[in-house]
Amino acid sequence: MIVVTVGTEQYPFNRLMHWINLLIKQGLIQDKVVIQSGTCTVLPDDTTIHPFLKEEKFRDLLQQADLIIAHCGEGSVLLLDSLDSPYILVPRSFEFKEHVDNHQIELATALEAVNVPIARAPGDLVRFLEAPRRIAVANLSQSAAIALCQSLQNRFSSPKQFSSPPSASQASLS
Repeated sequence: MIVVTVGTEQYPFNRLMHWINLLIKQGLIQDKVVIQSGTCTVLPDDTTIHPFLKEEKFRDLLQQADLIIAHCGEGSVLLLDSLDSPYILVPRSFEFKEHVDNHQIELATALEAVNVPIARAPGDLVRFLEAPRRIAVANLSQSAAIALCQSLQNRFSSPKQFSSPPSASQASLS
């Protein structure tokens, strides 16, 4: 069973839902798919949909998963890292109105540097679906942990490297 979770943010993650629907229709996903859809307005066919789940039910579902596809939020990374299931992270982006800023893309870039599976396109999902792997960020070797920390430090050490969050007027339009 594949569990897809997009979080409960006010921003829909319809891009990921389109990807999942495409992969199901093309026969590239044949497993049962359960989606915690949050505020998504696009919902793939032939899946079980739960807009919101209580935490206990959500954790139970994740424990049963053979593979988890999730957004690249810090909380998701920490939660998924504590589980034994392989996972694929898909960063939400500001450009697609999926989040308030691009911090998930920045985190994904840093995690990718230590081989955490990051899907930036449907083809990436297919590649990771074919060979799911379990990367425990918490159990990285010392050199990999140092590389992750350096990558994050380099990314966030200069204000110029931060994604610009929208102004108050832009945020209200989203």
